[in-house]
Amino acid sequence: MRYLHTMIRVTDIDESLDFWVGKMGLVETRRKEVPEGKFTLIFLAAPKDEADAKAHNAPELELTYNWDSDEKLDTARAWGHLAYKVDNIYDTCQRLMDAGVTINRPPRDGNMAFVKSPDNISIELLQEGDPLPKQEPWASMENTGSW
Repeated sequence: MRYLHTMIRVTDIDESLDFWVGKMGLVETRRKEVPEGKFTLIFLAAPKDEADAKAHNAPELELTYNWDSDEKLDTARAWGHLAYKVDNIYDTCQRLMDAGVTINRPPRDGNMAFVKSPDNISIELLQEGDPLPKQEPWASMENTGSW
C-alpha cells in the first residue's frame, strides 16, 4: 500500500490557487477537467516533492471543484489538519502574513504554527530540523481564532 493524496473541496479555484500556490508555495503537478461529472481536479505538491509527485511517487493535495455547487463547506470536528515542513518557520509566517493570511497559532516556540485556507482547512507548519530560537514578535503573539 502507498499513500497517494488528500482531497479537499474548494469553492473558488482562483482564490484557492492564490492561497495554495501563490501564498503557501505549492506547485500544480496536473489538472483534470471532467465535463461529464462537472468537476475539476487540481493536484498540488510541495516544491521539494514536485518531481516525485509528477512521477506519482509522492503524496499530493487534490483540490476538487464542483462546477455547479453552491454548497457551503465546513469542517467536521473529526477532521484534523494538513501539515508541511518549512525551511524557516518565522520567514514562512511573515511571508504569509504579508500576503494577508491570518496566523491562527503563531510559532511562539520556533517550531509550529497554524493557518487556514480560504475554505477553512487547518494547516500546520513545522520547522524543518530543530526549533529556531524564540523571537519576537512571535514569542508573545496571541492566537487568533481556531485551528
